[in-house]
Amino acid sequence: MKISSQQIYTLDDVAKVAIHHETISVSSYKDVLNCRSYLEKILKDPTAIHYGINTGFGALSQKIIPSKDLKQLQINLVRSHCTGVGQPLSITITRAAMFLRLICLLRGHSGVRKDVIELMVSFLNNNIIPYVPSRGSVGASGDLAPLAHIALALIGEGKVFYKNAIYNTADILKKLQLKPLSLEAKEGLALINGTSVLTALGSIALYHSKILFEWSNYISAMTIDAMQGSIAPFHKKIQQAKPHPGQILVAQKIESLLKDSKILNNHAHCGRVQDPYSLRCIPQVHGAIYQTLNHATDVLERELNAITDNPLIFPADNLIVSGGNFHGEAASFAMDYLAMGLAELANISERRIEKMMNPSFSQLPAFLTKNSGLNSGLMIAQVTAAALASENKIFAHPATVDNVPTSTDKEDHVSMGLTSGLKLQQVLENTRHVLAIELLCATQCLDFLRPLKSSKTMEEMYSLVRATVPTLKEDRV
Repeated sequence: MKISSQQIYTLDDVAKVAIHHETISVSSYKDVLNCRSYLEKILKDPTAIHYGINTGFGALSQKIIPSKDLKQLQINLVRSHCTGVGQPLSITITRAAMFLRLICLLRGHSGVRKDVIELMVSFLNNNIIPYVPSRGSVGASGDLAPLAHIALALIGEGKVFYKNAIYNTADILKKLQLKPLSLEAKEGLALINGTSVLTALGSIALYHSKILFEWSNYISAMTIDAMQGSIAPFHKKIQQAKPHPGQILVAQKIESLLKDSKILNNHAHCGRVQDPYSLRCIPQVHGAIYQTLNHATDVLERELNAITDNPLIFPADNLIVSGGNFHGEAASFAMDYLAMGLAELANISERRIEKMMNPSFSQLPAFLTKNSGLNSGLMIAQVTAAALASENKIFAHPATVDNVPTSTDKEDHVSMGLTSGLKLQQVLENTRHVLAIELLCATQCLDFLRPLKSSKTMEEMYSLVRATVPTLKEDRV
């Protein structure tokens, strides 16, 4: 993938680099070189004072740093900010964070040299991934601690993942004949001051959430058929009476997935007037979650393309100005909202699972096993789904409503965006498990309805599951 200062990037681009390890190259350094040239000219003026370039940081911003110490200032900044704790971020998340930092630096408003970007590209292309502890950021001034651990690797210190093992960074750079960075003025700050890590968490979670959402519609369609539910609530006239775009899309999707089902045709005129809400209201609930995904996409794609450094340099305007683009509030809100959406996807799925367990609703053997009592069938699979759905409710509490001032109250309002991203990852994983359990139960229901067949697509899904998971005939691990 070729990258440049003018390009607009999408979630798919982040996935290409972070998940699929696509090789990247920079098509032009023009804006980067222009910005650095302007900064170096400014640094020749001993009377010019600019935050983070020749001053201390945060509450120490009033301390003026002599020209002879500007390089050491940047090295000290990186080392002192490596205070992260806990399990490391995954290689995928760290790759995403590095790519997002690259996008920011390439815009040509951070003042870094070409060397900084070239080494970051080499790290990604050689899959040298810094060891980044997952806890320690409050989401303003950006993700200081986790980004500092990335910067530490770039200067040849700390540890990295390489070929499924952890090494000292210096050893890997020597092995691959890569020269570590010798930081110049502003570069340490440019590397660590921004929302790249929290946005990486959100971007990767959102990418997977969109795939999971598509699966949720397929799985819930199978459940409708497996429970011999009605397709009437999905009629377009009902959706037109409440025309939320997501609701309309979901109803159309499920109707199309079941249109040639023999099971549906078999009970078309039965006496069941209304299904439980977890079946009947799928368009309304899944549709609202679809709109949550759309909102998160709008916000996170803006954020991943943004310049979140501070201070920002505008050579064309002869301007260096300090601001607050490192504050992660917008992305953090979006992640909190997305966590709520995914939690609801798990909630309604768990209710459908319970209905399949219950013979008064499913009209099938209790817990989907022939010899119940001797066999417990899928009884405890539903319990697992209930546990995960319940855990999601804790993680759905918004992180952004919290605030702990830092840096002697100079940094007095923060986003807690890293927390938003980390809990979103857990909600995503839990919801994936719940939907997998629903799929397991729905395929088991279909076995009890044979010889009737569902739609072509549902039968293809059934075969996919059965290729790995045989029908449950008696209790097994």
